Amino acid sequence: MKRDWFIYPALVGAAVLGLSVARTPAAAQATKENTAGKAAGKAGSTALPPPGGSIPGAAGNPLSNVRVGPTGPAPRMPDGKPDLSGVWYSPRTIDAGKPEMLPWAEKLTRERTESHAKDDPEARCLPAGVPRMNPFPWKILQTPTVLAMLFEGNIHTYRQVFLDGRGHPQDLDPTWYGHSTGTWDGDTLVIDSVGFNDKFWFSGAGHPHTTQLHVTERFHRRDAGNLDQDITILDPETYTKPWNIKRTSVLYVNGEIQEYICNEDNQDVEHLVGK
Repeated sequence: MKRDWFIYPALVGAAVLGLSVARTPAAAQATKENTAGKAAGKAGSTALPPPGGSIPGAAGNPLSNVRVGPTGPAPRMPDGKPDLSGVWYSPRTIDAGKPEMLPWAEKLTRERTESHAKDDPEARCLPAGVPRMNPFPWKILQTPTVLAMLFEGNIHTYRQVFLDGRGHPQDLDPTWYGHSTGTWDGDTLVIDSVGFNDKFWFSGAGHPHTTQLHVTERFHRRDAGNLDQDITILDPETYTKPWNIKRTSVLYVNGEIQEYICNEDNQDVEHLVGK
């Protein structure tokens, strides 16, 4: 199966030349993030690599995530709430923020960057966690009581956001995507997530977190074709202050997510050998 306009960095040269390139396992994403991680290490451990997602580029380039979504009013649910449903391109980061880490986290990030992210779980077909995303499309299905996010990339998995007024359970088992509840602030869906494990990285540079991680995402469909996301990362055991990220996704008109099994014929892990 091919998705020629989602090409991992190792294959960018061929794609720009107009060649048809087959999809590769998600571990190849590490090539791009590892290269960026080297630069981050030179610039200081708090520097971020280019965000995971569609590859940036000039407008018109098939690899570009600099797209403009269709205009017009955002659709609404029967109860009048905005309907976030649709297939969306992988987010483009507008403002990556500046994480200010405690010494142990800064040291670990530097070590991960200098080792070329060889142990990045996402590069080994494990879940990306929250809020990191991979370069493939994702889908939102919304009902009055639950919103589901379906991810094409990596392990073809999902998140659930409960909209029925429930709170977070007191006895959560730590997981890759945590437990998420949502409430409406006007036309903005505020997603509150806790209960994470400490296994995933926030980026290919290796920014860590602990099980105290608390993520707040504000989703606002400003029109028919653009979904803005304002994200706040709180983890007092890792970061000295909240880390804020702004990004946006463009509607994939008439598109659909496809089946993609990252660890099927994954030939990339053997190349993640570090320095």
